[in-house]
Amino acid sequence: MDHIRNVVIIGSGCAGHTAALYTARANLKPLILEGHEPGGQLSLTTLVENFPGFPEGIQGPELIENMRKQAGRFGAQYQLGHVDRVDLSERPFVLHVGRETIHTRTLIIASGASARWLGLPSEQALIGHGVSSCATCDGFFFSGKEIAVVGGGDSAMEEALFLTRFATKVTLIHRREEFRASKIMLDRARHNEKIQFLTSTVVEDVYDPAKAEVTGLKLRNTSTKKVWDFPASAMFLGIGHIPNARMFEGQLDTDADGYLVTKNNVLTRVPGVYACGDVQDRRYRQAITAAGTGCMAALEAERFLEE
Repeated sequence: MDHIRNVVIIGSGCAGHTAALYTARANLKPLILEGHEPGGQLSLTTLVENFPGFPEGIQGPELIENMRKQAGRFGAQYQLGHVDRVDLSERPFVLHVGRETIHTRTLIIASGASARWLGLPSEQALIGHGVSSCATCDGFFFSGKEIAVVGGGDSAMEEALFLTRFATKVTLIHRREEFRASKIMLDRARHNEKIQFLTSTVVEDVYDPAKAEVTGLKLRNTSTKKVWDFPASAMFLGIGHIPNARMFEGQLDTDADGYLVTKNNVLTRVPGVYACGDVQDRRYRQAITAAGTGCMAALEAERFLEE
């Protein structure tokens, strides 16, 4: 068998970089596989104002690059590549990355979750410029503006309610007539005078990539087929996230939506395998909480290797 790693970390967002920093400082020489979204969700964010230690805020990609440099300074090794398959039934664990096979004594899964998008070219062009999937990250930038939220579940209601702290008006756009949100969340949204509802409506286009900002939406009513332009300064997506955990199906426990199930924050059911950040956290999904669980996973891996 070729070289056996002490620690391999899958993912290079806040959780992955923090785990890399801690394991590198413990002289475990971690290998970080950057995954299909290097930098994670923060690499899609512009200004981050809620990460402690940056009184003026910091750009998301810059924060990620700083974390990477810090871990690299202590000997963390980074490798571009996406994990295709894993075998957690063998020890050391086996990872298949393209044509390469990697063996490791411990595994930290920090592969994150990808926001669900509508898939419109204009929407993709405006991510970080008025199109967002995180109200707590970006809502503040649209104080005094009119905002649209797309979705019909609890996460959409939550985003809309949070955004009423800043916006003059929040319009919740949902493609169906009925909402799948829980009654309590729907009632809360309906009782908020700043929120209005547009049902049986879909977004067909987002204006205006040429101006590098959101100026409005092109909407279509699914029943009447009527198409019209709708003014808005931002569009927030509340249609959920997809955890990047498919490669662990059948080997680790997941919940109904595919998030990895952990106990004591980061422990999976396989000793020596830890999950941290958005791949297991459906509740908070913040950079600082991801970093916190990345630290926990690293400390657990260190203890496991000592024992």
